[in-house]
Amino acid sequence: MTRLSLLLGLAVLVAATSVQAAELPAEIKQAGTLKLTVNSTYAPMEYRDPATNELVGLDIDLANELAKRLGVKIVWSETPFAELIPSLQTKRADFIISGIQDRSSRRETADFIDYLTTGPQFFVMAENAAKIATDLCGKKVGTTRSTAFPLEIEKWSKQNCEATGKPAIQYVPGENSIDVRNQLKQGRIDAAVQGSETLPYAQQQEAGKYRVIGEQLSTGYQGIMFRKDDAALREVVTEHLAAMIADGSYKRILDKFGLGANAVEKPMMNAAPQ
Repeated sequence: MTRLSLLLGLAVLVAATSVQAAELPAEIKQAGTLKLTVNSTYAPMEYRDPATNELVGLDIDLANELAKRLGVKIVWSETPFAELIPSLQTKRADFIISGIQDRSSRRETADFIDYLTTGPQFFVMAENAAKIATDLCGKKVGTTRSTAFPLEIEKWSKQNCEATGKPAIQYVPGENSIDVRNQLKQGRIDAAVQGSETLPYAQQQEAGKYRVIGEQLSTGYQGIMFRKDDAALREVVTEHLAAMIADGSYKRILDKFGLGANAVEKPMMNAAPQ
C-alpha cells in the first residue's frame, strides 16, 4: 500500500467516525429510562383520556416513538405548566416535550428542537356577537398566565386597538387551558386566546360551542426543550426525530390528532423569531 492510499484510507476512517450516529448519555443508557414530565391539561398535545384516565396526546405519542427507537422506557410525571422549566433545570426531567413554545427568553439556559408550528388565536363562544378581531377591543380576554400569550395579547392590542383610538383589551389570567375555557363558558371573559393546535380538538369535543375570530396573532414553533449542557441528548433525539419525519411516522402521529398542517419539514434548533 502506498503512502498516499494509506493517508486516504485514514481520512475516510476519520470522516466515517465523525458522522457516526449520536448516542444516548451513558447514565440514561445504563438506566434504560427517560424521565419526562408534562402538564396534562393541553389537549390534544397531552391530556388524560376522560374514558380511561390514561395519559395520551400528540406529544405522548411522539415521545413514546422516540423512546422506542432509543431503546429506553419513559417514566412519566405531571406538573403545572409553570413548573415545566424548573423541572428541566433541576434534572427531574431529561427533556421537556409538553406543548412548550420556543421563545428567545427561554434560550438563556435551554435549547429548543422545534417540531410543530403554532400561534396564539382568539376564540369566543359561538353565540358571541363579535365578528372580527377588533370587536374584542375593550373586552375581557383570558389566556394562560404562564405562557407567552399575555404579551402577545398586549402587543396585538397596542397595534390594533389603542393605535386606532379604541380601548385596550383587558387581559384576564387563567391557570391553564381548561380554566380559561371554563371562564369563557361561565361568561367571566368575553374571549380567550390559546394555541392554534389546541382549538380544533376543543371544537371537536364541544361541537358548535366555540368560534375562532381572525388570524393567528403570530406564528412560532413548539419545541422539545433541552438543558444547554445536554448536547449529546439533544443530538440523539434530533437525529431520531429527523428519521421519523423522513419515514412518515411523525406525520402519521400529527394526522391522528388532526394537526398534519402544523408539521415541519425537519427539526430546527432555536428557530422561532427572536
